[in-house]
Order: sequence, then C-alpha cells, then structure tokens
Amino acid sequence: MREVLARRAAEPPAVARTWLQVARAFVDAKWEQGQAPGSRRSIANVLTAVTVVLFDGPVPVEVEELVREALPGWSFNTGARTTVGRGGVRREVAPPQGWAGVVAWMEAHSRPVTDLADPDVVRLVLGALTRRLDGRPAAANTVIRRRQVFEMAVKYAVSRGDLEVNPLVGADWQVPRTVVEVDRRAVVNAEQAGRLFAAVARRAPELEAFFATIYHAAVRPGELQELRLDQLTLPVSGWGEVLLEANNPEISPRWSDSPHGPRQARELKHRAKGEVRPVPLNPRLVAVLRRHIDTFGVTPDGRLFRSGRGNAVKATRYLQVWREARKEALSPAEQASPLARGPTTCGTPRCRAG
Repeated sequence: MREVLARRAAEPPAVARTWLQVARAFVDAKWEQGQAPGSRRSIANVLTAVTVVLFDGPVPVEVEELVREALPGWSFNTGARTTVGRGGVRREVAPPQGWAGVVAWMEAHSRPVTDLADPDVVRLVLGALTRRLDGRPAAANTVIRRRQVFEMAVKYAVSRGDLEVNPLVGADWQVPRTVVEVDRRAVVNAEQAGRLFAAVARRAPELEAFFATIYHAAVRPGELQELRLDQLTLPVSGWGEVLLEANNPEISPRWSDSPHGPRQARELKHRAKGEVRPVPLNPRLVAVLRRHIDTFGVTPDGRLFRSGRGNAVKATRYLQVWREARKEALSPAEQASPLARGPTTCGTPRCRAG
C-alpha cells in the first residue's frame, strides 16, 4: 500500500482541461437533453462570447472572423461536430477544411478552465457578456440570459471536478437594469391596426387571421404554426378561447436533431412538456378566425395556417407581406417611425382586448 501511495504521489498532477474543452463538453451534455434548436443556438452564441476572451492572448486579426464563425458553427454545434454511430454513441468528425486550421489554433490557445478561479478573469468574461459583437452595450435582458448560460457552464465544470468552487459566487457583478416597458412608439391603435389588416387582406387574405391573432392575443408565430381547430372555442358571439399547446418556430436546421426533416413541434416556450396555456380571444378576433375557417378551411390534421403546399408558413413569406402592407397602410411619417416595425411588436396585451 505504501508503494502504491508513493507512486501516486510521484505522478505529475493531471493537466487541467481547457475552457474550450469544458464548454464543448457542456454543449454536448445539453444537446443530449433534447433541447429546442433555438436554445442550442442561444447557448452556442453565449459560449462564443465567453470563449473569445479566454484565449491565452488576443485573437490574431487574420483569424478573428473565422474564430467567430467556427465556434458557434462547429465547436459548439454538436450536430455538426459529431455523428451518431452504432448504439447511438456520438463520435467526433474532422472539421471542414476551411475551419481545420482555426479549430487547431483555438485548441492550442484556449486557457485552462482553472483560470476562472482568478477574479480578474471572471470580471473579464462578465464584461464581455455585456457587449454585442459590434462593441455596443447589449440589452439588459440579453446580459442576464448570457450570465445564466455562463453560470450553467461553470456549474457543469464544478460538477465534473474541473473547478473546485463556483467562481461566480460573490463575484462583483451588478445585474443591469431591465427595461420592462414596451416601446409605445411601436404600438398601433385600433384604427391603424384596421388599416394594416385591410392591406394584408388585399395582398394575402389567408394571412389576415394570422396577423390578427398575433396582435389581439399575443400569440407567437411559432405557436400559430401549430394552431389547430380543436384548440379553439369560437362562439357565435362573445369571447372565445384558445388552448395553446405547442410551438414550432422557424430556425436553421443545423441546430435540429433531424436537419433534413420537417420542422418539429415542441412544448411551449418556458413551459413544461404537455403544459397548456389558455388565452382569451376577444369577440373581434373570434369573428376573424371564424371567417378564416369558413373561407380557407383547415388541413387534414386541423391546422389553420399553412403554405400553399400545406406546410408551415415561412417567415420570409409573412414578413414580406407585413412589409408590403405597412408600406401601403401607413403614411410616410408612420413608416419612418418604429410603428408596427414587425408583426410581433405592433401591440401589447393591454391594448389588444378592444
């Protein structure tokens, strides 16, 4: 026993894993949990902002752009960086030729994760999370979400033994002030909304109810893609209700488990799987939805909104219609303002009940 202990004492200490190795393993662990594609992309973007300040020196100008491409596009994209073999086990694959050199450079220059025990290093990272890529301050809500993702990665490192303690506990960092008020310049009144929806009806009548539901009921476009007839209560008069149960936002397929397959419905955002969100529908919206169903019907599986081929309505399609309707319905002064700049920013729950 003494000889065994002596040999172990004589062994060199284990080399600390780099931040890049830990962050990559964290991404793989989260990916295997079956996260939504949007969450995977968000985590990759946050870890990219962290990683670029955790190299052992400034990133050379000649590879700076490639670093910012390869981190979210390769290092932090498990679906791109690995392939599933027999038994469902993932294995690493070689990076694309254009990224092979920069990936090797990042591996060689990533700092040890143990450097996060230094308060100055932690402050450097937290500072990076407050800035956008162009150097301007990030929105307060964005900074808070980034901090949450970074802390999840740090806690993962602690759980794996890469860090002894969480260096963010007691860190000198102040939560940014959060803007909770909606920009009222973007909110349309009932008369302006009527003009916009009338312009939509002239250009793409099948999308009038789509935009009206966003405006009156604060429903996300991804939720509308999964809206089915059996979720709706639409009385002849009075208030109705919709029971939202799924979300199917449009996102790059490279973040999906099935990148070559159709879009995949998921649970509602910030809700548990199977949880339903009831939303009241005012009489005006009830009438619009009833007219839409009478005019356009539903798909065999009951969906209200679809493309000409029965698929989800692409963002390029409905955003183009909205831009054209805005140009037709609003005055030049209104067009130059933030008013109804996008279909999801044209109203608030407070003003949609009327």
